Amino acid sequence: MTDLSLDFQFKSPIDKVWDALTHSDTLAQWVMENNFRPIVGYKCQFRNEAIGLIVDSEVLIVNKPHKLSYTWVGGPIDTIVTWTLKQEGETTHLHLEHSGFEAKNQAFNGAKYGWAMMIDELKNVLEEE
Repeated sequence: MTDLSLDFQFKSPIDKVWDALTHSDTLAQWVMENNFRPIVGYKCQFRNEAIGLIVDSEVLIVNKPHKLSYTWVGGPIDTIVTWTLKQEGETTHLHLEHSGFEAKNQAFNGAKYGWAMMIDELKNVLEEE
């Protein structure tokens, strides 16, 4: 198994970053359409109609505002996404652990590329509010 591990920093308060990770409307602006709710055991979907992608998720951990984890099951992947947040001064550190890839294959590289693009959108969302 192979895990994807990425780190990001934002000049936004931890609560604002947490809200961007957990509010369905905000998530739709930088990830994809969804019916996400930050409730352990809640089952939801992320949907990208343009490419016919549906990702099934179940919320595993909600520790506001420090840790969020959910399953990410779609296409050929059955993985877990875990976000860890830490605030230092005016900077919020965001760590993404996307675990459970079979190898550093097309699914792994697609996720790495996809998250990098989505995080750029997250930066825009955080800056415009």
